[in-house]
Amino acid sequence: MNATSTSAASTPRKALVLVISLFFLWALTSNLLPSLIPHLKKACQLTDFESGFIDSAYWIAYFVMAIPAANLMRRYSYKTAIITGLLIAALGTFLFYPAAEVRQFGFFLFALFLVASGMTFLETAANPYMTVLGNPETASQRLNFAQAFNGLGAFVATFFLSKMLLSGTEHTAAEIQSMSPTALESYLASEAERVKLPYVGIGLVLLLVAALMYFARMPKVQEERGRFRLDLAVFRHRHFAWGVITQFFYVGAQVCISSFFIRYCQSAAGMSEKSATELLGYLLLPFMIGRYVGTFLMQKIAPHKLLAVYSACNIALLVYAVTIGGKGGAFALLGVEFFMSIMFPTIFALGIRDLGAETKNGSSFMVMSIVGGALIPLALTYISQRSSMQTGYVIPLICFAVVLYYGLSGYRIRPGAPAISS
Repeated sequence: MNATSTSAASTPRKALVLVISLFFLWALTSNLLPSLIPHLKKACQLTDFESGFIDSAYWIAYFVMAIPAANLMRRYSYKTAIITGLLIAALGTFLFYPAAEVRQFGFFLFALFLVASGMTFLETAANPYMTVLGNPETASQRLNFAQAFNGLGAFVATFFLSKMLLSGTEHTAAEIQSMSPTALESYLASEAERVKLPYVGIGLVLLLVAALMYFARMPKVQEERGRFRLDLAVFRHRHFAWGVITQFFYVGAQVCISSFFIRYCQSAAGMSEKSATELLGYLLLPFMIGRYVGTFLMQKIAPHKLLAVYSACNIALLVYAVTIGGKGGAFALLGVEFFMSIMFPTIFALGIRDLGAETKNGSSFMVMSIVGGALIPLALTYISQRSSMQTGYVIPLICFAVVLYYGLSGYRIRPGAPAISS
């Protein structure tokens, strides 16, 4: 059977609250990465290249686990996939405790991969689930409203949890080499210890939500059953194909902006780690505000038009950040966060629009495109090593040019494309 939407009146409020809470939760883990990178670099004595695997270990999980998530969701239900994701992510967060005890970088990466794998299940299920929980005509607005809580989670992660991770203690290479083995071990152990409380706390919250979800009465959506198969035929829809491409570049840009923000502030604005971390706390505040503003504006402005305007604004801000830099460049990145706020959910909703029974298949490809967050930052790092971190930010600038195209033209459903009932 084809997918059907449930009316707003038939959707229990508790169900909506629980699904919206998922958007808040996965933001906590992904937005700790900008702080986790410099933290583990110190605690595990990593090189810049090695610390880059932190981003890769997280975002590659979205590519690897999207199909298993879709299979589980298709065979059973959205609810089953969500609970499974919560439990896998909780396991990953709890593994940070023993990883900190042994201080093995590979252990941290494995734990992080599990966390991201669980979040893949959540995003594969929650995004399309939110679009069918109500009137199809307001799917973009509803998804943006839910994603606003993703922005809230991102703000909490960067403004509060990041300060629990980063001690603000900085030692030069010469100072570290001059330490006695006992002093060095004590310093590294104290740094590693700081990951335990925030990650175990997140794990407990994940378990609580999983329990609430298990006992909650969630609306059932009629859809095709059976094993999910990766069907490339969905790419015959032009708007979907460009949506996947655009999401790949957008997520890459988003990861670049946030993950290297501290390093940008240090190199382009001459800020200390502590000052850069404090500013990082404010980085996603405009992102959160932008989600609410965007949800309001979409009541009056078509989503694709707002997407085009916002991407053009980001291109202009990044031109300044790349060419001028300084503290003004750092604040320009705050502006970029505001205009990024509506992009992921808008691209997602526009991309899977009118896919009908192929919605889950399309959703999986959309989630898989998040692998851009594991690959595109490597291009920024490549440029920064040969020039500067400031120059490296030309990479997200190029990415937003792709988003601009999608808002102007790529979103259009090709005339004559096969109609799919929904």
